[in-house]
Amino acid sequence: MTLTKADIVKKVMEEVCFKRQHEGAQQFLFPELDRVFLGRSRTTEIVDTLLEKIKGSLAKGKDVNIQGFGKFRVKFKWARKGRNPQTGESMILRSRRTVTFRCSPKLREKINSPDQFNNSKTI
Repeated sequence: MTLTKADIVKKVMEEVCFKRQHEGAQQFLFPELDRVFLGRSRTTEIVDTLLEKIKGSLAKGKDVNIQGFGKFRVKFKWARKGRNPQTGESMILRSRRTVTFRCSPKLREKINSPDQFNNSKTI
C-alpha cells in the first residue's frame, strides 16, 4: 500500500497535540481537555510547508538530510547519447539534475528487522 500525503496529514492530526497554555478548573476532572489537537486545514498547511521547503532546497541544489530517515541528494548527469527503444533512433539526452535518496542506517535496520516480516499479511 502506498503512503499518500492525505495519509500523512491524517496521522499527524491523530498523533500531534499541544498542551494548553492556561490552567483551567476542568483540568483535574477531565485531563483530556488539557490537550489541543490540530485541525485538518492547519495540518495540511504544515505538511505542505514542509514539503515545499524540501523541494525549494533541492531546486537550489542543496542536499536535504533528515536525521534517522535519510538524505536526499541532487546529482548532475551530463548529456549523453541514447536511443528511442520503440524506433531505435539515436538521440542526444540533455544534461539534467536528478534527486537520489539514501536511507539512514537506523531506517535500513528497521526495514530489515525480522519483526517486519512476521507482522506482514500473507495473501
